[in-house]
Amino acid sequence: MNDANAGQIADEAVKSPTFANKVGHLLYEFFVHFVWEKRWFFIALLVGAAIILFVPEPDGLTHKGLIVLAMSVVAIILFITEPIPLPSVALLIILGQIFLLGEDSATVARSLWNDSVLFILGSLMLAVAVVKQKLDKRIAWLIVRMTGTKTTRICFGISAVSGVLASFIGEHTVAAMMLPVGITLVTLTSDDPKKVRNLAAVLLFSIAYGASVAGIGTPSGGARNAIMIGYWREFFYDPANPETQRYLIDYLRWMTFAYPMFLIQLPFVTLILFMTFKPEYRDLSRAVVRLRSLVEAEGPMKSADWISIFLFFLVLLGWIFISDKVGMGTVAIVGATLFLVAGLVRWEDINSGVNWGVVLLYGAAISLGIEMKDTGAAKWVAESFLGFLAPFGADQGLGLWGAVSVLTTFVTNTMSNGAAVAVLGPIVLNVADVAGESPIIIGFITAVSSAFAYLTVVGTPACTIVYASGYLKTTDFLAVGSKMAITSIIIMMIAAAIYWPLLGV
Repeated sequence: MNDANAGQIADEAVKSPTFANKVGHLLYEFFVHFVWEKRWFFIALLVGAAIILFVPEPDGLTHKGLIVLAMSVVAIILFITEPIPLPSVALLIILGQIFLLGEDSATVARSLWNDSVLFILGSLMLAVAVVKQKLDKRIAWLIVRMTGTKTTRICFGISAVSGVLASFIGEHTVAAMMLPVGITLVTLTSDDPKKVRNLAAVLLFSIAYGASVAGIGTPSGGARNAIMIGYWREFFYDPANPETQRYLIDYLRWMTFAYPMFLIQLPFVTLILFMTFKPEYRDLSRAVVRLRSLVEAEGPMKSADWISIFLFFLVLLGWIFISDKVGMGTVAIVGATLFLVAGLVRWEDINSGVNWGVVLLYGAAISLGIEMKDTGAAKWVAESFLGFLAPFGADQGLGLWGAVSVLTTFVTNTMSNGAAVAVLGPIVLNVADVAGESPIIIGFITAVSSAFAYLTVVGTPACTIVYASGYLKTTDFLAVGSKMAITSIIIMMIAAAIYWPLLGV
């Protein structure tokens, strides 16, 4: 067959009604499927366009402020519904600043990087290095040696160890590291999941909630903490004004505010879990005997394990003693570099283990938060929020604190806690400024409340990780999480009213 005949046959095929119908049907199916799958993306864009084009500028809000507000609404919809990868939302925020706000691309690029973002990046790199050491069985054995074999004591020990670790290296890392610990104890007790349903619940929730309540303890416990520290510095610190020095919250001062709350919440985690679930086994002696044999089979700790522990404590000391001079991000990057130089982790592990999209997302979210402040959008929303609360007597004092906490708790159960603080931070800090409240107290209430993502599987990475084990149901989170949220809010409100004022806010 020559080329001319082949071309003629192809033309006839294209002109064939059957061929045309098939192509049309395929195109129809593709577009319908694509549009339906991405419907929330298009809805978000339409909502944003409607705000910019048809909503009249409210009093006190500039046109740029309205655009930033529209961008924030679009971002919130996309954060909650996730029709596109979340790093794509970061890219849209960047493009919106350039094309909608008319910002110079170099200016936008500079706003994406600050010490808070560098700190998040360094912490993620350190987390990969720590997980690489595979100390999960040794940690489990250490816990049971300290607590004994009683189920209640082991659960408290798991919460405490998960919490202490999560307060320094992030809850998602600890949840991933401790999940094998919990599953090991469950499977060594019984091979039938139905016979250990409640036992699995208390053990796995001890990991997730222990890590969650501890994530507030230090700046390295979660990206939300670093984001709030960055906002305080950006919004209120003036190098020429010594009185604004208090808004430079360093590692140790954050711990002074938040770590006692973590310690107070720990016993309540175990208490609430055992009130909600009744474990089938009150003693785990059988599992402990098996665990001991597994640890003994691995042999003594190697030199690399001890070097890893030593380097991590060096980083911790750096955060505590020199982060106020060189920045917490710098210390985190130094620590990650030391792990690489010592050969304890490979760059391939860092490259594959760090979610670079998360770093970009937080950088873009902080950049958008700064735009909300600079354009006056955050102040306008803050004044509107206070106006809404005023008839209820909740526009100042305990009423305002409670409203901010409940709002943050609701938002953080629908999106990541870092995104929740990135979105709400500029608003609540302006609320504090307008209402005459302490921005430090309101900021801590927001950051701490963002850790109360106990109610949903997607509220926090720790919950998602333990749910992935297959032992838990989504209804379990609501049953126990509601009690946890109420308890945590009460403890935080007491701290805000009695303890934090003693620290000079």
